[in-house]
Amino acid sequence: MTGLGLPDVIRACLFDLDGVLTKTAVVHAAAWKEVFDDFLRRREGPDFRAFDAVADYDEYVDGRPRADGVRVFLASRGIELPEGSDDDLPELDTVHGLGNRKNVLLLEKIRTQGVEAYAGSVRYVETIRASGLSTAVVSSSANARDVLASAGIEALFDVRIDGVVAAERKLPGKPHPDTYLRAARDLGVEPGAAAVFEDALAGMDAGRSGHFGYVVGVDRVGQADALRQHGADVVVGDLAELLEDRM
Repeated sequence: MTGLGLPDVIRACLFDLDGVLTKTAVVHAAAWKEVFDDFLRRREGPDFRAFDAVADYDEYVDGRPRADGVRVFLASRGIELPEGSDDDLPELDTVHGLGNRKNVLLLEKIRTQGVEAYAGSVRYVETIRASGLSTAVVSSSANARDVLASAGIEALFDVRIDGVVAAERKLPGKPHPDTYLRAARDLGVEPGAAAVFEDALAGMDAGRSGHFGYVVGVDRVGQADALRQHGADVVVGDLAELLEDRM
């Protein structure tokens, strides 16, 4: 292992964004909760079972493209909605309408609250770049570029594969490995020479099924065992833990 906590074969590092690099996973979860709770309350009445911003978010939504998150969560409640289309109004009770409603709320929360990067993650990325490794951000979010810019870390990454790029290139989202595979390809490395850094179970599945050289689970919410079960080679609470000199 290198002083970066990675096998010597690794030449590139591929990072999820929300929850790994930036403190936006809780913002996403809060926006989803507001959308789903409003929908379920209107559908089922005041005794509805609320969306759990930890358990439901981690199991059904985290790491997935927006529309997939709507489908998977609603399916867990036995609910099926019309698909609608990408430009559905946020007021519509369709898959894309709910997804667009969540995006409106998310952008408002980002505008009012701002975006903060994890200091340990920034330190780790700066260290691996100084060591000659290339870097990419791989996110299902269509707002990844704005989040990176708001957090002041956009320049730390050579490649960005996000929801916008995935749609343009017709890449299926996590848990499929295609977005990570494309990032490795754009960096000019084979999957076996790339490490994946993820906090989402769907992202873990993508990292493992893509046969990447190393998969790092980042546990911000107490799901270390689940991350290992989904394929993490190692689980850390903060990326700075991977550095030999982390005092």
